[in-house]
Amino acid sequence: MTLAIAAAAAVLFGAGAYLLLQRSLVRVVTGIALISQCAIVTIIGSSLSQGRAPIDPQEGGPLSDPLPQALALTALVIGMATLALLLALVHRVVVTHGTAERDELRDVDRPGAGGDEAVRHEGDETE
Repeated sequence: MTLAIAAAAAVLFGAGAYLLLQRSLVRVVTGIALISQCAIVTIIGSSLSQGRAPIDPQEGGPLSDPLPQALALTALVIGMATLALLLALVHRVVVTHGTAERDELRDVDRPGAGGDEAVRHEGDETE
């Protein structure tokens, strides 16, 4: 069982690393999510043990450790919040520039990136 979990973590990490190297920002975000899930699978896989639930400590015998499950749940919540933030940023880039490809975004003009020209914003009254 441990070998199967290690293989699943390796596949998740490999797929995530492959997606991180892609040109599309959506695929990069998906790669980050897969690597985050790989960390959770690794935490759960490393905590596999034979034991009873720690909620009933009256009888003797080994107990399973609840800490790795709590850490995995915390990592899952943080990973999903990070994923939501990254997807919102990618959505904003697509709305602003019309593309999510990194190569095309390099060619986008940046306001104020060159020269002595002042950047004018809507509502500016000064000249």
